[in-house]
Amino acid sequence: MTHHSSDPHVRILSGTPSVANHFLAEMRDVAVQRDALRFRRNMQRLGEILAYHISATLRYETQPVQTPLAVAESALLAEHPVLATVLRAGLPFHQGFLNYFDQSPSAFVAAYRVEDSAELRVHVEYVATPSLEGRTLILVDPMLATGTSLALTYRQMLRFGTPRQVHIAAVIASPEGVAHLRREVPEATLWLAALDDKLNEHAYIVPGLGDAGDLAYGSKV
Repeated sequence: MTHHSSDPHVRILSGTPSVANHFLAEMRDVAVQRDALRFRRNMQRLGEILAYHISATLRYETQPVQTPLAVAESALLAEHPVLATVLRAGLPFHQGFLNYFDQSPSAFVAAYRVEDSAELRVHVEYVATPSLEGRTLILVDPMLATGTSLALTYRQMLRFGTPRQVHIAAVIASPEGVAHLRREVPEATLWLAALDDKLNEHAYIVPGLGDAGDLAYGSKV
């Protein structure tokens, strides 16, 4: 099912026919999923497409560029955004963004969920990031399921500065995850390749595609 959003802070690629739908279909297809290289490449290509769309919303400055024949006035990024991802599933998706924002600094977060009787917490083991103060932050994670871990990870990153602008990008999201992020990170614009139907009882997105980390890099113990 293809979903559309009336919320201007939620942008969904699959609502408009494009070649991006071919890449997404291959990522979902159980027969094509056996090829981990193709899975990673399709995730990277969707990252490139989303990066292009996000780039249209950023600030630009006109600068002169000397050609062999004359000077061309060119609209260039006023500042390169910080690209952040959560290890490990986000790596090929992040690479797609880095292919387009090739002068951007990157941030990497190693985090895992800790569930106890009181609350769901995210334990952050490792953060490598430039200062986020006053910057444009693009936080990418391929699967936006409940949104809880991603929202808590973002809050942990705020220890390194308050961004001026926040974009969160995912390949596939659930309505529950989108609603959670809109409540918890209202300043962010969400960019999705697809918004799926629901979460199942195991918090997997349906129809989804399975475990993106395992499909990209192999099953974990």
